[in-house]
Amino acid sequence: MKLLAVSDEIVPWIHSPQVLDRCHDVDLVVSCGDLPNDYLEYIATMLGKPCFYVHGNHDRDDQRGPQGWINLDLQRYRLGQLRLAGLEGSPRYKPGAPFQYTQSDQWLRAFWLARKMAQGLARWGRGADIVLSHAPLRGIHDGSDPAHIGFDAFNWLVKSFKPRLWLHGHQHRQYSPMQARETQLGETLIVNVHPYRILEMPT
Repeated sequence: MKLLAVSDEIVPWIHSPQVLDRCHDVDLVVSCGDLPNDYLEYIATMLGKPCFYVHGNHDRDDQRGPQGWINLDLQRYRLGQLRLAGLEGSPRYKPGAPFQYTQSDQWLRAFWLARKMAQGLARWGRGADIVLSHAPLRGIHDGSDPAHIGFDAFNWLVKSFKPRLWLHGHQHRQYSPMQARETQLGETLIVNVHPYRILEMPT
């Protein structure tokens, strides 16, 4: 299983016919948020593959979702033998802004998603194969400022439900150029996909 993951920043070659030349063999496309609909819709049209996304903190709550994409927030979705789940948003740093959550908010959301992943954990030993989020985990690929601290609840989900991949954005690479881009936590490979990654599912 090969996938294209995008987040936070438009990549010129992806928003051009080159995307078909370089990504024609991907099986799945995912977005970890903060990208305009026209960019995502271009990718979906050009590649014609299943596409899944979660919202980032710079998305507008009044906009329609990108056509051809499935919103994974608080969902567990089965695609053949692959199971996907997602949680949107960043830590709250601006009162009233959409897609921003306190640590307590995200704990409640994580518990809600956990209920949907519990059956998979009991049957297959993991709650999902791939989890998408916008923000990172606490202490893994996150920042020290209030807007970029990771969510504690995400660490619990990884340890409890053992996804094969956890993909996130939000922490732009230029914010901390020496920061690791991939981290193994137990059975889960955690990847900061900003601005894009082409990945093979780990075995």
